Amino acid sequence: MSYLMKGVKCCSPVNQMHKITGTLFKAHILKNILGTNEQQCKISRTLSQLSSGKANSYTYVIVGAGSAGCVLANRLTEDPLSTVLLLEAGPKDTLLGSKRLLWKIHMPAALTYNLCDEKYNWYYHTTSQKHMDNRIMYWPRGRVWGGSSSLNAMVYIRGHAEDYNRWSREGAIGWDYEHCLPYFKKAQTHELGPDQYRGGDGPLYVSRGKTNHPLHHAFLEATQQAGYPFTDDMNGYQQEGFGWMDMTVHQGKRWSTASAYLRPALSRPNLSVSEKTLVTKILFEGTKSIGVEYVKNGQKEKAFASKEVILSGGAINSPQLLMLSGIGNADDLKKLGIPVVCHLPGVGQNLQDHLEVYVQQKCTKPITLYNAQKPVNMVRIGLEWLWKFTGEGATAHLESGGFIRSEPGVPHPDIQYHFLPSQVIDHGRVASAVEAYQVHVGPMRSTSVGWLKLKSTDPNDHPIIEPNYMSTERDIWEFRQCVKLTREIFAQKAFEKFRGPEIQPGNHVQSDKEIDAFIRQKADSAYHPSCTCKMGQLSDSTAVVDPQTKVIGVENLRVVDASIMPSVVSGNLNAPTIMIAEKAADIIKGLPSLQEKNVPVYKPKTLETQR
Repeated sequence: MSYLMKGVKCCSPVNQMHKITGTLFKAHILKNILGTNEQQCKISRTLSQLSSGKANSYTYVIVGAGSAGCVLANRLTEDPLSTVLLLEAGPKDTLLGSKRLLWKIHMPAALTYNLCDEKYNWYYHTTSQKHMDNRIMYWPRGRVWGGSSSLNAMVYIRGHAEDYNRWSREGAIGWDYEHCLPYFKKAQTHELGPDQYRGGDGPLYVSRGKTNHPLHHAFLEATQQAGYPFTDDMNGYQQEGFGWMDMTVHQGKRWSTASAYLRPALSRPNLSVSEKTLVTKILFEGTKSIGVEYVKNGQKEKAFASKEVILSGGAINSPQLLMLSGIGNADDLKKLGIPVVCHLPGVGQNLQDHLEVYVQQKCTKPITLYNAQKPVNMVRIGLEWLWKFTGEGATAHLESGGFIRSEPGVPHPDIQYHFLPSQVIDHGRVASAVEAYQVHVGPMRSTSVGWLKLKSTDPNDHPIIEPNYMSTERDIWEFRQCVKLTREIFAQKAFEKFRGPEIQPGNHVQSDKEIDAFIRQKADSAYHPSCTCKMGQLSDSTAVVDPQTKVIGVENLRVVDASIMPSVVSGNLNAPTIMIAEKAADIIKGLPSLQEKNVPVYKPKTLETQR
C-alpha cells in the first residue's frame, strides 16, 4: 500500500430480446422527456433501426474505459438519441458495488498496490535500454474502469500554456491554450472555487492536501531560500515556482474518471458497458470502420457502430489496435501477414515519456511516513479510512511540488518536482528501510523519442516498446541539472533540523561522470507514455489523426486519448487527457469549440537568469 501500507451496470450486448425490450422502454421515457412531434419521430426512427437491425449495433463504440473513454461515454450519452457501447479489457473498479471492498484502488495512500498488481494493470515492460545500462523498464498502465486514473498518484497538473500553443504550431490547429483552457475548466470542480483558471461545476473534483506535514513546509521554505518563487496555483496564472499541488482526491477517496464520469452515466438507458472485454480488431468495409471484434468469456463477438468507432485505449493500446486492424506502416504489417487497410507510417512512432529520478535524504526526526508502514499502524490507518475516509490513508502524500527552468534562456519550466515525506524503492515494490524524504525530479521536454511495434498478430501479446531513453546529450545534461539543483534545495537552512546523510545518489556521487552513471542506474518512467498517434495536418506524413481526432485515410474512426498529443506536455498527463476527451466530445457532437481569449500567463521578467 503506497508509502503507508506497502507490504451496477454492465449491459453485455448479447441478448437481442433484452435489447429490444430495453429499446421500447427507452422510447417510453424519451417521449415523456421530449415532447415535440419532430423529436418523437427521430426517436421512433432510432429505435426502429435498433430493434429491426443488429442487436449489437450502437451509434458509437468506445474502446477503453480509461481517463478518456469514461469522459466520452458520459458526454456522448447526454444526447438521448445516441447509443454508446463502452468496452473495457479490465474489471470494474468496485467489488459488489463497494469502493471500500476495493480499497486498493480507492484509498489514495494505497496506490502502489495496483502499480504492482497485474489484475488491474497491463504490466508492460520496455526493451533493454542501451543508454541506461541495458535496463528493462517497467511501465504500469491501468486495465480497469478508470484506466490509469485508477492507478496513478492522483496529481492534477495541466502543463504549461505554451505546451498547447506549441501543439497548434505542430499542426494541431484549434488546440492552442485559449481553446484548451475552457475544457480544463469544464471538467473541473476545484475545492477552492472557480476563477479565471479553475472550474467550479465539473464532474472532476480537485482538492489540496490536508496533512500540513512539517516536511512539506520545510521543502517549500527551502525552495524560496534557494531563490525560487512560491506559486499559489501551478495550474493557473503561474506554473513556475513551488507550491501546493492539486490532487484528484474527493472526500478522502481517489476521484478517477470512473467515479467522476462513468458512474453518474450508468443509469442512462442509452449507455451499455462491458468489462473484461478485449477488443481484438476494428472491422472495416473497405476503408470505412463499421465496428469491432472482441473476446469476452472466451467467446468472439462483434459490435457495430452506425456513426463511429472511437479508440481510447491509451498510448500503447490504441496504436496496437490500429496496427492489428491493418492501419500502420504497410511494410511492418505485411511482414506479419496483416492485410493493409491504410498505410499510415506514424502509428506507434513519436513515443514520448517523462523519466524521473528520486533524490533521497535521511531524516533525523521520526516524522516521515516510515512508522506508518509498520503493521500495527497500517491496520489503524486502514480502519480509519474504511470507517470515515479520513486520516493518513486519505491522501497520496504528494502534496507539494513545483516547476523550474534548467538554465537561462529556457522560456518556461522544463523540470518538475514532486516532494514526498517518505522513501520509495523500485516503484514501491520494496518497503522503505529508514526515516527519509525525497523528491521525484525529471526533465519535462526530453528530446529522446521512441516507438512501439507489434510483436505478433496475437492481441494478447504486448507490443515491443522502445522509448529510446537518454539517447541525446541534451537529456543527459538536463538530468545532471536535476540532481545538482535538487541538492542545492536540500542544502537550504529550512532542512537543517531534519537533514541526515544523502541516501541517493549518495555523497560519493559528485562528478558529472558519476551523476550520469547514477541516472543510468536509477532513473525510471514517470508513467507518462504519449504521442504514438500524433495529431497533425494531412500534409504531415507522421500524423495519425487530424485536428478533429479522425484517423487519417479511413472513415468513421477516431482516436481520443494521450496518444494523439503531438508532443508531451510539461507535467503529468491525466488532466490533459481528460481535457482532450472533453474537447473531442464537443467535436464529435458537432458543437463549436469553447474559447477564452487573452487569459494572462506568467512570463519571467528576464531569461538571462535561471531563477
